[in-house]
Amino acid sequence: MQFEFASAARIIFGDGSANQLPQLAREMGSRALLVTDSFQPEAVSRLIDALRSGGLQLTQYQVSGEPTVEVIDEAKAIATAERCDMVISIGGGSVIDSGKASAALIPNEGAALDYLEVIGAGKKLSADPLPFIALPTTAGTGAEVSKNAVLGLKAHRVKVSLRDNRMLADIALVDPQLTRSVPSAVTASTGMDALTQVLEPFVSHLANPLTDCLCTEGLRRAGHSLRTAYAEPDNAAARRDMALTSLLGGLALANAKLGAVHGFAGVLGGMYDAPHGAICAALLPPVIEANINALKAREPENPALKRYEYAAQFLLFDRSATAQDAMDWISETSRIFDIPGLGAYGAREADFDEIVEKSSVSSSMKGNPIALTADELTAILEAAL
Repeated sequence: MQFEFASAARIIFGDGSANQLPQLAREMGSRALLVTDSFQPEAVSRLIDALRSGGLQLTQYQVSGEPTVEVIDEAKAIATAERCDMVISIGGGSVIDSGKASAALIPNEGAALDYLEVIGAGKKLSADPLPFIALPTTAGTGAEVSKNAVLGLKAHRVKVSLRDNRMLADIALVDPQLTRSVPSAVTASTGMDALTQVLEPFVSHLANPLTDCLCTEGLRRAGHSLRTAYAEPDNAAARRDMALTSLLGGLALANAKLGAVHGFAGVLGGMYDAPHGAICAALLPPVIEANINALKAREPENPALKRYEYAAQFLLFDRSATAQDAMDWISETSRIFDIPGLGAYGAREADFDEIVEKSSVSSSMKGNPIALTADELTAILEAAL
């Protein structure tokens, strides 16, 4: 048995932990590029005021929507001009990925596209990233502890990753209280992403004992609190569970990869204006079904078949639960959350060949428990439409 496990240098979790940010930041630098959402709830505004009061010089950069290479190049130019010596991200996954990519590229020559997988030159970072603190305000992506940043390129209608082990945050500061102000639709879509990210690494062919521990705990907490966090936004215990599920999923995916859901999601997110978590929710049941059918037909001894059963039992707190029970629960949760199929975001059968071709070479697809054929991938899209 051989595996490697990488994580953020320091993880701080708990209600009220965001109050440590000013002191932590002062220990890392004096001139920060502060990356935030365009919408800032009161709790975030107070944090920004505390950073300024603590003597940190801030250059604020707001991100609206998911990051693109153009956004990162602009942030890099601004931070370079202002002589920033560290980066802080306070926001959702897009904000954290923007800060992570900016921290990586500010000390390195060239544009973001030079360093991207698949569609870019794929250059390696020569200089270490700037110090980086990630503070999530949503419970979904786990971006605060992953070693990649997902960036879009409009000209190619796709999203791809900038990836390097050194891009792991120096500090991941996770305060579940900050997630209580997000709209219910965001709670729903990010929660479905968090669920997907503790399921896919669990059945990945790259799973290992450490990621298994993370995923099983995440599945339990998601099963217990995902619907509650949506129905009761101020339920502190549910918010803590989902923030932890997101964190656990980020740790797991950084070390065991994901699977076909995210293999598709990066491509679909680049082609259509759709929330990442909603895409995951639409794809998850048909991907589970396709994987199970393919495993039974071609690799009946593959341990992933049993792992799907175990995942269902952890998720549903039922030792007799089956993978079909999990699929039914996930589909019912999507209905409760009012998450539509892919067709609602503009996906069309005419685009399926392009989607399948692009998804087949994505990094996430490489973690799937079995290689799916083009016909199987197309059938997933048809079911999710």
